[in-house]
Amino acid sequence: MKYKLSCALVLLVLLSACDKYLEREPDNRAKLTDPAKVSQLLASAYPQGSYMPFTEAMSDNAGDKGTGEADVTNSAPYAFESVSNSEQDSPDYYWYACYTAIASANQALQACNAATNPEDYQSQKGEALVARAYAHFMLVTLYAKPYDPATAASNPGIPYVTEPETVVNKQYSRGTVADVYQNIESDLTEGLPLLDDASYKVPRYHFTRSAANAFAARFYLYKKDYDKAVQYANTAVPDLLPNLRPWNTRYQTYGINNLPAEYQKTTEPANLLLVTCPSSYTYGLLFIRYRYGLTPSIKNEIFDTPLGVTGGDWAYITGYVGSQKNPGVPKLNYTDFEASDPSSNFGLPYGTVCLLTTEDVLFNKTEANVYLGNYDAAIQDLNTFLSTRLTGVTPGALPANRTITQTKVRQHYNNAYNIQEALIRYILELRRLEFVHEGMRWMDMLRYGLTVTHDFVGAGGVVTNSITIDPDSKLRQLKLPDGVKLSGITDLNR
Repeated sequence: MKYKLSCALVLLVLLSACDKYLEREPDNRAKLTDPAKVSQLLASAYPQGSYMPFTEAMSDNAGDKGTGEADVTNSAPYAFESVSNSEQDSPDYYWYACYTAIASANQALQACNAATNPEDYQSQKGEALVARAYAHFMLVTLYAKPYDPATAASNPGIPYVTEPETVVNKQYSRGTVADVYQNIESDLTEGLPLLDDASYKVPRYHFTRSAANAFAARFYLYKKDYDKAVQYANTAVPDLLPNLRPWNTRYQTYGINNLPAEYQKTTEPANLLLVTCPSSYTYGLLFIRYRYGLTPSIKNEIFDTPLGVTGGDWAYITGYVGSQKNPGVPKLNYTDFEASDPSSNFGLPYGTVCLLTTEDVLFNKTEANVYLGNYDAAIQDLNTFLSTRLTGVTPGALPANRTITQTKVRQHYNNAYNIQEALIRYILELRRLEFVHEGMRWMDMLRYGLTVTHDFVGAGGVVTNSITIDPDSKLRQLKLPDGVKLSGITDLNR
């Protein structure tokens, strides 16, 4: 069941907020008279939309099964076409969700700055700044070209909105990628020291210090400032091992029906920042059942056994849903549904997105260390990760025959690459596997300019057409919504 945007879309933000769900209080912007009410507003400063449906479909994790559930939010991104509506799970919906979050952050900042006792609002100010930075970061990642020091000052960015909108048809400029990154860094570094974890009732739905440092580690990795990426990663999760997902221990005790709820729990140490949002992607396991998704052949490619470099077997739980053409990892909760009222049989399907995790921190740290030439440190963290992912292994105690080394990594690629390039390739392999279904693979493909080819299958499984998106294709950047033309932006990427 689709939930349509019912609120008026004006320029880049939704000026009248959609009805909140999951028993959240309305966004009462006229009565921000104390820190608690500002905190209440900040619950809506995180994008209430999912990027997973379209980013996963655009990546090389997706293929054409020939049959399966049909939905334009799945089929259009796979074909690198614009989704024809602004419904949940579409790129346009995510764009507006991000700017709605930014609007909430800006309203909160205005209240903090106008308070007669600003010292009492420092935690709220910090959260608003970091949340504003995060939403802009996701937008510039998906709607602009990747950050490159040589081109960032000339490539178009996305509008960086820093104040509440008070006029109709306010004009905006996209600026440049460099401008956006500079503003993100300014907000992030100002806001992070102000955060107070004690101010949150449910910390996993807010930017705690750990989550904010995890975001900073990813930001600086994308910015290619590798020293800072390592620094913030170490601060985010000082001890990686007890905070990694226990795939080869505790997760093995859960059945397929119980694993998804556990995977996304607020008590799961690996989950640093969560958001719930309207989405059909996970409901009823559609993320596995969609026509354009993980195929048996792609599944075998990603979950290759015997394992390269380390050997052994993966502890990930995989299965098939309804058909041998629908393999997947049932890790996203598929029963989340909010009925319109207790007696109705219709309402709103929603999903939980793990925005920041310990695994993301680990991979960002290892990637940065590789570029810094700290190969042994990177390999040590990768071995820690693998000790929680291989069957028959005690976490933190990877046996010698399973431990990866520089020699093994290079041999994995037939010694065709030096150790730096070989390690980067291996990290990307592990990231692809770890975040399957979650849309993260597309972000890596953007950063590294990886080519993707999507085949289209006709009767009898015969490939009837294909599309190849190379690093220079304009189709790699999502099209800005047509509605932003009202704000003076005419370059919509396509």
